[in-house]
Amino acid sequence: MNAPTLLAFVVAATVAIAIPGPTVLLALANGSRYGTRRAMFGMLGAVASDVVLVVAVGVGLGALLLASETAFSIVKWIGVAYLVFLGFRMLIARGSLLHGDPAADPRGSRHALFLKSFLVAVTNPKGYLFVGALLPQFIIPTAPPLGQYVLIGIVFCALDFAIMLGYALLGAQAIRLLKRRGAVWIERVCGAILLGLAAWLAASRRAPA
Repeated sequence: MNAPTLLAFVVAATVAIAIPGPTVLLALANGSRYGTRRAMFGMLGAVASDVVLVVAVGVGLGALLLASETAFSIVKWIGVAYLVFLGFRMLIARGSLLHGDPAADPRGSRHALFLKSFLVAVTNPKGYLFVGALLPQFIIPTAPPLGQYVLIGIVFCALDFAIMLGYALLGAQAIRLLKRRGAVWIERVCGAILLGLAAWLAASRRAPA
């Protein structure tokens, strides 16, 4: 992959990732509730899901979801259910500033934060379609694809982590200004948006193959 192609991918991916989606909203909420350091475990979960998405696109799962209404619907409704579950829990959260004390709040354990962000991404069929539409545009067909997918996957994961880190830092800084009540509202707003994303995903249809 040449430098101009890679640069074009960086610009396109940065713009796409920076638009708040479920994992970005979780990074923001986790940063405000648990602090940036613990929020990083959620970011690592999202990055792990990025690896799954890139590999899935490489082996053709993105094309399968695009072609099969049944496969798309199965993944879609799993994703909808999980987003509704997370959104509802965030709506009723009290926003206590535990900063990641897992003994006081099991949802703030490293494992819980990692798994939550991972599951949000891998159960979203739009993620597979997005990555499946974006990545192949920057793959040079006359060159071996494996090395290109590895490189583009590493860059995609790094960009995603950096942007989520920025949102987590924003949440952590906001909570210092807004104190306890701010944590309540940051989490509730993020929960409401997750419910909105669940409704959007539920109403979405597979694009014609």
